[in-house]
Amino acid sequence: MNNLIYPWQQTAWQQLQQQRDRMPHAILLHGAQGIGKTVFAERLAQAILCDTPDADGHACGQCASCGWFARYGHPDYRRVRPEILEPDGGAGEDGESDDGKKTAKTTKAPSKEIKIGQIRALADFMNISTHRHGKRVIVLYPAEALNEMAANALLKTLEEPAPDTLFLLVTNSMDRLLPTILSRCRKFALNMPSTAQAVAWLQEQGVNDAAVWLAQEGGAPLAASFQAQAGNREEIDALLALLAKPGAEALLKTADRLQKVPATHLVTWLQRWLFDLVAVKLAGKIRYYPAYRTALAALAERIETHTLLRLLKATSQRRAIAEHPLSAKLFVEDMLLDYLTLIPGKNLHE
Repeated sequence: MNNLIYPWQQTAWQQLQQQRDRMPHAILLHGAQGIGKTVFAERLAQAILCDTPDADGHACGQCASCGWFARYGHPDYRRVRPEILEPDGGAGEDGESDDGKKTAKTTKAPSKEIKIGQIRALADFMNISTHRHGKRVIVLYPAEALNEMAANALLKTLEEPAPDTLFLLVTNSMDRLLPTILSRCRKFALNMPSTAQAVAWLQEQGVNDAAVWLAQEGGAPLAASFQAQAGNREEIDALLALLAKPGAEALLKTADRLQKVPATHLVTWLQRWLFDLVAVKLAGKIRYYPAYRTALAALAERIETHTLLRLLKATSQRRAIAEHPLSAKLFVEDMLLDYLTLIPGKNLHE
């Protein structure tokens, strides 16, 4: 683990360093998904625990504290996140019991929620003295993954914070958090990088067509880098080609080609196309697919706004079954057939 933050986070880092001597007990880092908020939180935690931070407040990366932190073994640091984000899929999910003996592998899927047990487990951690009589730091993300019981348990902890304890909460969606939790945290926004800065960074990472990937991910550079590495360009282009020139025969061929793509990805790509259609119709702007400006503008002229909004709502509702569709091919076909109904004069008999 290195102790570097992303280039677009320098200003935010400097602002927090100015508050270092008067840190609150809880900071809520919020902003768009895919801009590096969690990395920022972990770098800040490491810097706070570092024995010899540099002049800019960054962790030295060399002291004993940094060594423990790099191995996720620092006695004054805890990371709380859903089981699904753990490398082994969560405690107990790797077929190993508490005594280290191998057991039959469970079929239970790792949780996407932060559970009350994870919050309660912090009690012992906070009730003992810190290792070197300094700070203890807890990084929790994504905060919107807290289930109801866990959120209420965390609220009680934030209402009566332990001394020398700093909570760093990270969220993509502040509106999904309890207002009472929001009121007990100092909110700190992490902003999107400029397009030029994000494209430059992506190019440094070896991403081809950096501007295309960045636009597709709404300006979020980490999300753009991840998608570029996932190698979905041909599948995305196949879907966009159909959406730009919809037709029944092409629809069936495209559905067959896309049936192995995760349904959640397809729903997201379609949602972004529909967002662009609404945006170009109402404001003449395109966010995600600027290369398709001509096709989007032509379609927007033909489609009623209320029809677009209806399909946007229906597409959002598909997320409920996108994780585990009964039939991948039928899911894709149904989603695309619904889109076909948008277009005046398009039908299955073309």
